[in-house]
Amino acid sequence: MTYSNLQIFIVELIGTFILVTFATGSIVYNVQIGGPYGIWFAAVAPFIALIIGVYSFGKISLAHFNPAVTIGYYITGHITKIQIVWYFAAEIIGAILGSLFVMNFIGTEANLGANAPNFDYSFFLIFPVEVLASGLLMAVIFTVVYTKGLKGFSGIAIGGIVGLDIFFLAFISGASMNPARALAPALLSGVTSDLWLYWTAPYVGTMVVAFLFKGKFQAQRKQENP
Repeated sequence: MTYSNLQIFIVELIGTFILVTFATGSIVYNVQIGGPYGIWFAAVAPFIALIIGVYSFGKISLAHFNPAVTIGYYITGHITKIQIVWYFAAEIIGAILGSLFVMNFIGTEANLGANAPNFDYSFFLIFPVEVLASGLLMAVIFTVVYTKGLKGFSGIAIGGIVGLDIFFLAFISGASMNPARALAPALLSGVTSDLWLYWTAPYVGTMVVAFLFKGKFQAQRKQENP
């Protein structure tokens, strides 16, 4: 079944809203109550959000919820140039609505859950770590797509790699992997000094992986449409 760009826009907006609400709201809430849960809480929340989003909307929009992932899908030929606009608009609006929800119903602590790199480390480590985190996410997503959903484990695999990236890499780069998720809380909290990182490194990571997978998908299409 082919879905319209409007249908894709709607589910991408909803999915990104859920992701940003869970990912940033967990950080805000944890700080609000004194920080008893730590990094595992910030890792599990987007894992759950992505399970919901992927299984609910994956068949309609491929469940991007992330502009860097959208660019990766464009490189591999899964979406058209005009669809990038629909995806980007949905992801950014959904993310901003998510941060507005957090601001009004959870709290404003921790800059609304904005990502922040750890500048105790060198830029020459921070940037590659964010590239790595984003690349790993894109690689798992493409593996899921290439293997037709890993026989039903797509949401668990995609949510899992996001959770693992956050758990093991956030203490260095912030592990956003998602320009929209980084943008919304930064804009609404007024803390935008680190946005350069999250609007560069994730794209580098997803684009590199997309070019590596491009040949596999082209060969797959030739087999399916000889």
